[in-house]
Order: sequence, then C-alpha cells, then structure tokens
Amino acid sequence: RVQAASPRSDTSPAMAVRYQAMLAALPGARRLERAAQLSQVVRTLAEAGLRHRHPGAGEGEIRCRLAAWTWWWTCPMRRSRP
Repeated sequence: RVQAASPRSDTSPAMAVRYQAMLAALPGARRLERAAQLSQVVRTLAEAGLRHRHPGAGEGEIRCRLAAWTWWWTCPMRRSRP
C-alpha cells in the first residue's frame, strides 16, 4: 500500500511513491532492520534535544525524561507535555 506524503512534507509525491516501492521490495527482515535503525535515530535525536533543553541533567534524568516524553503521547489522560 502506497501512502501519500503528508501535506506538510518536503518530499515530492513522485519520490514518496518511489520510496514506498523501494521499501515494499525489501524482504521482511530487512524492513524490520530498517525500522529498528530509524527508531534508534529518532531516540538519539530526542535525547540530544533533551540534553540541549536540560544541560545539567545526568544520564538517569535524560532516560526518565525520554520515557515520560515517549509515553506521554499514548496516555489518554495527558494534559500538557512533560
């Protein structure tokens, strides 16, 4: 299934279709590996952002803030961002 690029995307519709076709051609294990790699990149960027916003925070605090930020998105009772 090909998904269109979001209206706010900087990816052209033609390139989005090409990228989706490339992903669809990968074996399942390779797609899973790619997803894991992208997840790690997102986590690394999130940690960098937290370190920038909280320069005095130690590793434990960064891990806690990352967990709070991650789970906030799925919490049905969320009111404001952590």
